Amino acid sequence: MKLRHLKMALSLAAAGLALTGQASAQDCEVKLGAVAVLSGPAANWGQSLRAAVAMNVKEVNDAGGLNIGGKKCKVSFVALDSKYSGEGAAAAANELASQGVKFIIGPIGSPEVTGAKPVAVRNNMLMMANSYAKDAIGPKWPLVFHVGPGASGWADPIVAEAKARFNIKRAVVVAPNDQGGTDVASVDAAMYKKNGIDVTEEYYQRGTTNFAPIVLRILSKNPDAVDLASSPAGDAGTMVKQLRQAGFKGAIGRLGGPSTDEIVRIAGGLDVVKNMYWYEPILRTPAIDQVDVKYKKMFNQDVPTITFFYQWLAGSRMVLKAIEAAGTADDTAKVAEALRKLPVEDPDLGKGQWIGQEFFGINQEMSHPFGIGLIADGKYLPVIAKPAATGK
Repeated sequence: MKLRHLKMALSLAAAGLALTGQASAQDCEVKLGAVAVLSGPAANWGQSLRAAVAMNVKEVNDAGGLNIGGKKCKVSFVALDSKYSGEGAAAAANELASQGVKFIIGPIGSPEVTGAKPVAVRNNMLMMANSYAKDAIGPKWPLVFHVGPGASGWADPIVAEAKARFNIKRAVVVAPNDQGGTDVASVDAAMYKKNGIDVTEEYYQRGTTNFAPIVLRILSKNPDAVDLASSPAGDAGTMVKQLRQAGFKGAIGRLGGPSTDEIVRIAGGLDVVKNMYWYEPILRTPAIDQVDVKYKKMFNQDVPTITFFYQWLAGSRMVLKAIEAAGTADDTAKVAEALRKLPVEDPDLGKGQWIGQEFFGINQEMSHPFGIGLIADGKYLPVIAKPAATGK
């Protein structure tokens, strides 16, 4: 683990322990569980989730706690490593259930969400999860909410912009060969086809470290763009590096979300990446800048670089607001009902909307304005702002 990540883990763990200790002296305590990938090539995703929950917990406690039925309740949290696997997420959810935790923030990946959902259902736990799986949420799981829309909500305008900017006629979409990859890559591929781009899909075994064979297959298709979809940042950065070493000159896509800084670092710098486009879930605004300042004051360290952090912060805030609105931290069905009725509004992200009915059959997916991230000729360009996805 890098020194920066170790310091972050120790700082956030200490914050969590301190909050738990404070809670014992209060009228009541609400405990959140953060199920997050904290090891392996996708660890920066989970670290942003854990940091967001820590910030939300601290800001609520600093303001006096949650007002639940006339009682001021302290909030605490425990973060468990899901290891970016269904088994790891299920084990984490079971451990949280044994501790009496009723509210889970996370997980982020489709394998994790698939593993955690049955545990949450059995134990009546409310989840504010991510995942771009085609069954991430649905009527069968009324206590599972989506922190942000999947590729069906935002991939189309990103592909259209990339096609025009980088003159893309042929593309290859690459992802791991499990649900966390196939569900995203297939939707991405459909969006390329919709925009008149010839597209093929390639899949690799999760845990691969040498991508030379798949790089050769990609190059044999002579694409203008390679979209890394939902591949973890560590995998994506390594693939970009090997693609460039093998002579690929086209654009790099990343419709699975951010992690751009980490991908650039692993690949060898902006000059190596050269041209790239990606889904940016958060638009940088003065309000977001102030979140960074506030986080630094709270934890004496910089905010995580991956912008999923702000999305998780908004999702965690919504769950705690729903608990207050419902007047209970025990009846998760009542909290879910209150959450559905709350407007999607965050003090830093602004106003959004609930979507999901058309794609998932249930309106339990938060949608905020998003952006198209771009690197052109080795330089970051301003993010192109887009309105909140409607799911239609």
